[in-house]
Amino acid sequence: MRTKVLLIEDDRRLVDVISLELKLLGYDVAVAVSGREGLKKADDFSPDAIVIDIRLPRMEGLRTVAQIRKSPKTKSLPILAISGMTRPGDKKKCLDAGCDGYLVKPFTHRELGAAIRTLLSKKNS
Repeated sequence: MRTKVLLIEDDRRLVDVISLELKLLGYDVAVAVSGREGLKKADDFSPDAIVIDIRLPRMEGLRTVAQIRKSPKTKSLPILAISGMTRPGDKKKCLDAGCDGYLVKPFTHRELGAAIRTLLSKKNS
């Protein structure tokens, strides 16, 4: 059975690019375009990892992460934050909020693959 990744991203162009990259890396992918939809899909899709944009409409990414961490079913899922935020302290803010990794946009196919493999290896060890 293939590893499943949930992508929570609201920018349709990035959804197309990142989901294609994830599929090329060999993952089954589900997409949510908002935090609320992401919470529902995290329950329904039962992903092995989550890739989440920090700037989401209505329910921002870190609030979504907090909700994911509260659910017994999803609390231990590895979460990779993706963001265009590059100010000092942004990465720490995401990690402190419950994310397991942080990747700055734009990133390469190779960087995305390495970040997800790292998260999954920590989960499985």
